[in-house]
Amino acid sequence: MTGALVAYRWELRKLVAQKRTYIGLGAAAVLPVVFVMVMALQKGGPYDAPLGHNLRRTGLALALVVLNFVSRFGAQLVAALVAGDIVASEHAGKTLKMILTRSLRRGQILTGKTLASFTYVVATTFVLGAAGLIAGSAAWGFNPLTNLSGVRVSTLHTLWLSVAALGVFSLPLIAVAAFAILLSTLTRNSAGSIVGTLVYALGQEAIAGLVHQSWAKHYLLSDQFDGWHGLFMSPIDWTLIVRAAWVSALFAAVPLALAYGIFKSRDVADD
Repeated sequence: MTGALVAYRWELRKLVAQKRTYIGLGAAAVLPVVFVMVMALQKGGPYDAPLGHNLRRTGLALALVVLNFVSRFGAQLVAALVAGDIVASEHAGKTLKMILTRSLRRGQILTGKTLASFTYVVATTFVLGAAGLIAGSAAWGFNPLTNLSGVRVSTLHTLWLSVAALGVFSLPLIAVAAFAILLSTLTRNSAGSIVGTLVYALGQEAIAGLVHQSWAKHYLLSDQFDGWHGLFMSPIDWTLIVRAAWVSALFAAVPLALAYGIFKSRDVADD
């Protein structure tokens, strides 16, 4: 495990040094601000979105409403930008051979890259949440929120629930990143991995639209992006949250296991 942590620190340093790392972070920080500006230019709003009826009443709802929009495409793109590049870039830069010949085992190296990708996904999600809290509170105040069950929730409790919601939202996004890592390992091509991950994410949405059995949709990865809604029901709907956790874990475990097998058997002479 120590070797994996060493590799993890290496990968974090690489991410800090790369410009593309800041694209997703910057987009996450700017998006809530843009949302507030658009709302200021119009009288109506996306009140049909979950918790959208709180807009213009409290800034605490802004980040949560934005999550509903980015869950359909934007969040997956951010995850793919880094995770889809994290192994493929080593091949493109001819540095993978050097890395594989270091004292660390291959599994430790891939674990470090995986943890760094997941850290980026979580960090981006929480940057969006922080930016939404600041922008929303500046525009509409720091007031209590009315949840999906019509129950008024105190400001402090809403803050805790929002933090938990960001964590739950990160779970399926981590699963998307796991698939991007698989493609990055398999194809050794950053562009192909990023595009392939987006096709994968959009494919989940397309399947959800074609499946007429509502119970089947609940077990698609795309449906787990709404799992955090359970936190804003009275009482809390733990079924949505638990399902988001185990379905996302399953969708993450399979591609990571395949990526590990591919990475472990890779011929160093080919890199």
